[in-house]
Amino acid sequence: MHDLLEKLSITIDNAYNSKIFVSVIKDFFKKELNIDHINIYVYDNKLKIIKDFSVEWINPDENKEQTCKLDEIYNKIKLSNFIEQGDFIYYALPKSKKNIGFIEFKKAQLNNSIINNFLRIANHIISLKIQNILLAETMQKNIDFHELMRNIAKIIETQYELDYIIPLIGEMIDKFLANILTYIFVRENGEFKLLWPSNCKDTSILDEVAKLDEQSQYKIISERKTGIFPLVNENKLLGCIAAKSMVSPLTNSDINNLEQLAKQSSATINRANVYSEILKHATLDALTGFYNRRHLEERIKQETAKAKRQKTPLCAIMTDIDFFKKVNDIYGHAAGDLVLKLVSKTIRSQLREYDIAGRYGGEEFALLLPFTRTEEAVMVAERLRHAVENTIIDLTKVNPESPQKTINVTISIGIYEFKTTDNTEDLLKKADKALYEAKDTGRNKVIINRDEK
Repeated sequence: MHDLLEKLSITIDNAYNSKIFVSVIKDFFKKELNIDHINIYVYDNKLKIIKDFSVEWINPDENKEQTCKLDEIYNKIKLSNFIEQGDFIYYALPKSKKNIGFIEFKKAQLNNSIINNFLRIANHIISLKIQNILLAETMQKNIDFHELMRNIAKIIETQYELDYIIPLIGEMIDKFLANILTYIFVRENGEFKLLWPSNCKDTSILDEVAKLDEQSQYKIISERKTGIFPLVNENKLLGCIAAKSMVSPLTNSDINNLEQLAKQSSATINRANVYSEILKHATLDALTGFYNRRHLEERIKQETAKAKRQKTPLCAIMTDIDFFKKVNDIYGHAAGDLVLKLVSKTIRSQLREYDIAGRYGGEEFALLLPFTRTEEAVMVAERLRHAVENTIIDLTKVNPESPQKTINVTISIGIYEFKTTDNTEDLLKKADKALYEAKDTGRNKVIINRDEK
């Protein structure tokens, strides 16, 4: 028996999670003792029920009869080391003065006194290993939670647009909270806008979200299966996280985690809003070094007014990077940022000192060429197009493991020369019309909008 107990200890030593543990236990009993029916049930402190140790989660409402039966056995076995019930024998899994669960065998397969004596000792070894697995899983869960909180806090270091930030937060929370659907709403102009995921069909959630105000506390509804957690920072209601369990009711641990995640998300969203407001009053786009859109629009007003007053020519160039979305999708956003930096640097190198360059949005750039007629602007545009097309972009700068080491991109260009009869808004609007014609007719080309009509 001593050899058998030692072999059991060695067998389960490397089982690092519940599923693997139950599998190796079953293999051991089948091989060493010819026992092919064995189930391990453990008390789940979160769900407050006995459940099969080999499954990560269950829905207690799906099989209430089985749940009640297991609870009954668990309560009976607390008074002894094992009990017999029907065709089965149950051995307790002891822990100090209480039990953490039990092992189920078929009575017919335990007709040997040696096996019974072995089980009375083996259940202590099995119980200790289960306790270690549960402790390790709890510790890992805590590590994962704190890593999630840290990652949410770090998002603001590189991003400040909520349409980008919220899906990142949503994805991270969904990975951490298994079997719980999460929805993230942001408050804009007094209304709640769903930013993660794309749709919510649960009217009870939508109704509760609409009732939120600055004084709202988190609320648990729908038989504890749904929670509404306001996103509040500096006494401002920024939005909320709604969580809906797909199986059992939300546990106290789930609620506590969601409450902490709501606080961290609130701080991140608030910092994003503050940063975004600061950038509105800044002059330059942080990534490209070009004027940001707000300042570009101010410069357009100045240049069009000057062109009308002094009766001097003024051309606008609208350009964007061809198939830029594919760059992001295939190589990642870091590669996309690298492309934007290098394209903007290449464009700037081809312009005169008094030419004006702005990032109009995403991968689209607007260039103002004072004292320039259409024919001269075409020469500038072709020079830009060739320069960008011949620029080699080294992806290893942002991803040393990238299988594709270098890429090239192209740009499409639209040109328009401002007329004294135009409004300020016409300059970029008509250049943009030419740009879309360039994109629709093959890309990597220059199109002029002469607006002869």
